[in-house]
Amino acid sequence: MKLKLHWQILIAMAVGVVFGIIFQNVYHGEPTGWFYGLITSLGTIFIRLLKMVIVPLIFSSIVTGVSGISDGKSLGRLGGKTLLYYVTTSLFAILIGLTLTNIIRPGDGVTLATSANFDASTIQTPGSPAGILIRMIPLNPVNAASSGDMLGIIFFAIFLGVVITKLEPKYRDTLRNLFESFFEAIMKVTEYVIKLAPLGVLGLITKAVATSGFDLFTAVGIYMATIATGLTIHLFVVLPILFFLLTRINPIHHYRSMASAMATAFSTSSSSATLPVTMRCIEENAGVSNRVSSFVLPMGATVNMDGTALYECAGVLFIAQVLGIDLSFSQQFIVVITALLASIGAAGIPSAGLVMIFIVTQAVGFKDADVALIIGTMLAVDRPLDMFRTMVNVTSDSIGTAIIAKSEGETELYQNVKM
Repeated sequence: MKLKLHWQILIAMAVGVVFGIIFQNVYHGEPTGWFYGLITSLGTIFIRLLKMVIVPLIFSSIVTGVSGISDGKSLGRLGGKTLLYYVTTSLFAILIGLTLTNIIRPGDGVTLATSANFDASTIQTPGSPAGILIRMIPLNPVNAASSGDMLGIIFFAIFLGVVITKLEPKYRDTLRNLFESFFEAIMKVTEYVIKLAPLGVLGLITKAVATSGFDLFTAVGIYMATIATGLTIHLFVVLPILFFLLTRINPIHHYRSMASAMATAFSTSSSSATLPVTMRCIEENAGVSNRVSSFVLPMGATVNMDGTALYECAGVLFIAQVLGIDLSFSQQFIVVITALLASIGAAGIPSAGLVMIFIVTQAVGFKDADVALIIGTMLAVDRPLDMFRTMVNVTSDSIGTAIIAKSEGETELYQNVKM
C-alpha cells in the first residue's frame, strides 16, 4: 500500500494476466465459478464507481469553472480572447487525435466476447449538425442527469455557470461558494475511487485475458503509441507554431521559461496541483503580468484540457474499432463536439480524463457493458499517458497566457530567459 498508485496498478495488471491465463487454461471457454465471479466483480464494481461520479463531477466542474470567469470586466475582451484560444487549441488537439486514430486504426483485428453481441443500430445518429445542437438542449435537466444525457448536462451546466456570473454579488457569491464546495467534495470522492483502481484493474484484466487472450493488449500498445504521437505533435508542433504566429517570439524562450511547470505537471498528473508553479514561471520567467496570469491560468486549469480532449476523442474511436464499428462522419462529429465539451469539465486531478471518457462513449451511444472491459484495459496503461497529457494541458495554458499578454500590449516578455 506504500507504493505509488501506478506501481500498484502495474502489479494488479500482472496478477490479472496470471489469473486470466489460469482461468483460460482450466475452463477452455467462458470461465465460471465463485472465485472467477469474485475477481471479475471487482472490475464491475470499479466501473460502477467511476460512472457514479460522472454526472456530479462534470456538472459541478463546469458550473464552477464557467461561473469563476467572474465579473463583466473579465467576461469582456480578456475573457473572449481566453475562451477563443482554449476552444481553438482543444479543437486542434481533437482533430489530431481523430486523424491519427483513423489512419493508424489501433483497434482493428481484436475480437472480444462483447463485440459479437454489439448492435450497431443502437448508435445515436442525428441527421445534421443542427440535430446535435437541438439534442444538446435538455427538456428536463434532472431527467438528463438520471438518464446519462451528457450533452444535455454539459449544456445546462455551461448555461447555469454563465447566468451565475450575471447575478447580484450576494447571490452570485453564495452560489459560487456552494458549487465550489460541492466540486471539492466530488473531487475528493473521485480521488478515493481512483485509489481503488488496482482492484478494478485486477478484475478487468483477469476477464480480458480469460475471455479474449492477448489480442487486446497488442491493440492497447498501438493505441498508446497513437496517443503519444498525437500529444507530441500538439506539444512540439501545433502549439509552438501558434505561439510564434501570434507573438513573433521564438517558442524556445517559452519552453525554457516553463521547464519547471512542465516537469511538475508530468510528475503530478494534475493541472490544479501544478497551478502555483505555472503562475510563478509565467510571471517570473516569462514576464507576464499578474493581471493576465491570475485570470487566464486558473481558468485554463479548469476548462482548457488539450491533451485530455485528444485522449477522449482517440479513445472512443479506438473502442469503436475494437468493437468492429466504423463510425460515420456524423457520428465522429458527435465525438468531436462531445470531446470538446467534456474536456471543459475534466477536473485537474490524476486520471480524471479516464472518468470523462464515459461521457463521450455514452454520447455516441455505446453501452457500458460493451466498453467497460476495453476501458479497464486502457486504465492499466493510463498512468504514463496521463502524465504526458497533463504536461500538454499545462503547456497549452501557459502559451495561451503569453499570447493573450502580448495581445494586451505587454512587450517586456522573456527578458529573464537565459539562452
